[in-house]
Amino acid sequence: MALLEITDLQKNYRDPEGSLHRVVDVSTFTLNDREQVALRGESGSGKTTLLHLIAGILKADHGTIRIAGREMTGLSEAGRDQLRAQSIGYIFQTFNLLQGCTCLENVLLGMKFGPGVDRPFAEELLKRVGLSDKLRHLPRQLSVGQQQRVAIARALANRPKLVLADEPTGNLDHVNAAASLKLIREACRENGAALLLVSHDREVLGGFERVLDLKTLNRAAAPVETTW
Repeated sequence: MALLEITDLQKNYRDPEGSLHRVVDVSTFTLNDREQVALRGESGSGKTTLLHLIAGILKADHGTIRIAGREMTGLSEAGRDQLRAQSIGYIFQTFNLLQGCTCLENVLLGMKFGPGVDRPFAEELLKRVGLSDKLRHLPRQLSVGQQQRVAIARALANRPKLVLADEPTGNLDHVNAAASLKLIREACRENGAALLLVSHDREVLGGFERVLDLKTLNRAAAPVETTW
């Protein structure tokens, strides 16, 4: 069953000279329930814009995005925020943790925009990512790898149907990158969430059975699938 369905999706931007540039132009894309798919995307390929459109952070200029049967593109900004909180977890490349809040508070605050705060579940998530002894630590008191683990726990806080990951290992060394990728994939499986991950790292992409070239997909051509 398709969890995410994209049809004729377009997003344009104007440069400082006033010229219109099409950044996203995807004719069709589907992601099934619990499926894990990687998109290969270099810098400037529109990967972050595409994920922001799926998450409802940006509004599409044309086309439709349906998540679990609900259309994201036809909603108001408040409606998109609500659907994102209910159905989507987002792992940002730069983590986007609140620096003045503890690990636990970062996860709990994410819950306030969804079904509601569930402290035992927040603590359980942090325990699952190996941070049970860091609940009251601030982000600056953690290593980069540990901050990524907090971001993973926060993304799963509202039990999302879909997790989006934008270059989630881009700021990590080789060892932490491999560990974080394994953790993201296992956490999604354990929580029954589908995963759509964007990366340009061949080692990251090599772990996925289904890899799509974002550059090809973004020309509105048929996706080219690669099995590594």
